Amino acid sequence: MRDINLNDPMSVNDPNSYWSDFRSEGPVQWSESHRAWVVLDHAELSEAFRDGRLLSADRVTPLERVAQHRPASFAKVVELLGGWMVFRDPPLHTHLRDPLRNVFTPRRIASFEATVTRVVSEIVNSLPNEIDFRKEFAGPLPAWVIAEIMGVKSDERDLFQGWSDDLATIVFATDPHVTAPEQSTAAAGEFSEFFQHLIRRERANPSGTLMTLLVEGAGDQLSDLELVGACTLILFAGHETTTSLLMNTMGLLTSQPDVVEQLRAADTERAIEEFLRVLGPTRSMYRKVAVAHERGGKELRADDNVLLCVAAANHDPAVFDKPGDLDLDRDPNPHLTFGWGLHHCLGAHLARLEARIALEALLAKYKEFVPL
Repeated sequence: MRDINLNDPMSVNDPNSYWSDFRSEGPVQWSESHRAWVVLDHAELSEAFRDGRLLSADRVTPLERVAQHRPASFAKVVELLGGWMVFRDPPLHTHLRDPLRNVFTPRRIASFEATVTRVVSEIVNSLPNEIDFRKEFAGPLPAWVIAEIMGVKSDERDLFQGWSDDLATIVFATDPHVTAPEQSTAAAGEFSEFFQHLIRRERANPSGTLMTLLVEGAGDQLSDLELVGACTLILFAGHETTTSLLMNTMGLLTSQPDVVEQLRAADTERAIEEFLRVLGPTRSMYRKVAVAHERGGKELRADDNVLLCVAAANHDPAVFDKPGDLDLDRDPNPHLTFGWGLHHCLGAHLARLEARIALEALLAKYKEFVPL
């Protein structure tokens, strides 16, 4: 009997066929490869995202225990991640999220369109005909955009990309007991110090940027340390996810030239939703069973590991007509790439805005996309 393995190239190269093979066995299955229950079904996944009581998103408490036996520098990593709402359960998750909800409304994010367009134009206009797409565009763009809308000086914005890359080794580890490389612990300390300085500067002299909205939104409800956590989460999540989406999309465009012409004729916003469904940067999300319960016909025990498989849910034929087809006009498109309910990504609107402006600029500059 085959075992679910998210590292299997087939799960990336042909996700619809891969997940179809497993779907008949039920919406929740055990993976020996990951030593975890894998939730495949769209409805089950949506419910799991809403449920903070039975399934825990807390990855900080295990790290706090580990930190007692690690160098002091590791505590800085734990301190930083402690303010990341994505790794917390209610009521702490609610405490961290609620003061910032009004900062990330569609209307607020739309007000940054001119800034995003300016940054995209600055990068695209400097690109030659042959480029290293990640190094020269997909990597720096999200970090530069976030730096710009947060009022960070242009000579400081390259730091963002480096810090984000260094922290990725910890954040994307499926094992919360991962040993943090020295470079990652150093990045956590530098991240924290930088944003503490930025917050103090903002309070003394409001800049009218996203930082102003964050500081005002936090008010006296969040401590400075919690606000630093929110700032670093915005940077990290906004950078890593948008870079991955742009890379995956360009990979598709270079391998399927006909899609480029379809994209030129399509509604870009709808097309991006389909890219998010099929090529989404988040393939699964980690949970821990907090309370023993039945889910999808399986008995889940307390402390069992769970993977919410977004990639499988985004190809669920019960929700998506012909899920194996790339349909740039698909509507509606209720993909779960940005989570759902309690853990819906606050930065989703910003990621969509960046992706739309970036793709439109690239299509305007280049006639075709050919891999080197």
